[in-house]
Amino acid sequence: MSGMQRFHEVRFEFILVCFGPLLLYNLPTPASANLAHDFADSPMLLRLFSDKVSLGRAAADQAATTIRRAIAQQGNARIVAATGAAQFEFLDALTKTPGIDWAKVEAFHLDEYVGLPATHPGSFQKFLLDNLASKVGITNFHYLDGNASDLSTAVRDVGRQLASAPVDIAFLGIGENGHIAFNDPPADFVTEDPYLVVNLDEACRRQQVGEAWFADISQVPERAISMSARQILKARELLVVVPDQRKARAVKACLEGQINPMAPASILRQHPNVTVYLDNQSISLLNSNLQLTLTQQSQAALTS
Repeated sequence: MSGMQRFHEVRFEFILVCFGPLLLYNLPTPASANLAHDFADSPMLLRLFSDKVSLGRAAADQAATTIRRAIAQQGNARIVAATGAAQFEFLDALTKTPGIDWAKVEAFHLDEYVGLPATHPGSFQKFLLDNLASKVGITNFHYLDGNASDLSTAVRDVGRQLASAPVDIAFLGIGENGHIAFNDPPADFVTEDPYLVVNLDEACRRQQVGEAWFADISQVPERAISMSARQILKARELLVVVPDQRKARAVKACLEGQINPMAPASILRQHPNVTVYLDNQSISLLNSNLQLTLTQQSQAALTS
């Protein structure tokens, strides 16, 4: 039975909590016997910013606080890092944030192409080296090897390392097709495997061309290694950076639509500690009440 078939439609109350009156919504939301126990009581926090730079700085402040706290409490911090054009301002601000002992940070790779050289401009390993690891000196970074001779073994090995202890914070984006990591629709919401080898859909591959990582779609690999949706939800905290008009449809599906594999990012609403950083463009398709609250208050909380 597929992840999609395991879902059936139910009704539940969806509340917008803000600094003003409560706004009550009834939205159709799928659930399953296997997933129903995961629905969080804590709200998803939405934060709105006028530009990418201020958004990136605020997200970096939150990330730095979590990393410092983890190091103070347990002697190290475990993070998952995302890639893509939407992450530039956030990672730039984070790497300039003082007071983080990066030698005590263990980092994991969210996703990677299969068969793409690590020196290629579109390589996510190269992105993370250039924009994070080399800037702050992270030496304990578990990169995904999309060129491994035995891909299944390489994926399992990194997966075992990832699953050996809790992740303190995962940095994420949301793709134009609604994906998280490379979990394109219809995403697998069921498997507990830490990493999967997946086929990339055309919309995902075209986004990579649109962000100028590749000259044309024929150059974009058709397969990738992706952290699974269930593994992402196991992180103690999720920080999601989603600016730009091109992400507006995916943001709407994530926040207002059904929780289902055709809108992969919608599963983030099941997590008890997630903050989504948005700008005026990425909220442009949300319902008018939610847009008004965000523009007036700069934040809102969604809770089931």
